Amino acid sequence: MARLNQIIAIEKGIKSRSIQELAEAQKALQKPAVLSGISRTYRPKDEEGEQLPPESKKVEVKAEEIIRKTTEVLTKLFDVTATKDWTNCRARADITVDGNVLLSQVPVSYLLFIEKQLSDLQSFIKKLPVLDASETWNFDASADCWATEPVQTLKTFKTPRNHVKAEATEHHPAQGERI
Repeated sequence: MARLNQIIAIEKGIKSRSIQELAEAQKALQKPAVLSGISRTYRPKDEEGEQLPPESKKVEVKAEEIIRKTTEVLTKLFDVTATKDWTNCRARADITVDGNVLLSQVPVSYLLFIEKQLSDLQSFIKKLPVLDASETWNFDASADCWATEPVQTLKTFKTPRNHVKAEATEHHPAQGERI
């Protein structure tokens, strides 16, 4: 008998394959020309009339075949989904941390919910800021935050000046830029 993790692993593939095959079947049924065939022979109106060759076209798609394939596809999908759902009704596990049972006989749906919440919580925690270990931090109660000792630094200003790229001539003005 398949285990729940095996059923869950194959369910997604069967679902997507079923959707694709059902769409293909519906598409084939929308083309009446491929569902019908023809076999015609012609006889002249009279003895002197023109003799035409026979005309035939085979049926390309049979409705019975589409129904049979659709039945197979849906049966497999229903079986896998039912197996998963019935197993989910019976499957239970304990949540244990450091040997202590926090919750016992937890259903699968709740375990999956907790797994998602813990994953989201981990993403949240990874985005939290971390104090730089190269600094000494103290909690400042008046500001209600962590702070380092004040540091004095120098700040310089860039003084813009003109730079002449090309001197003026009698035909052209000087070219320059401010840097």
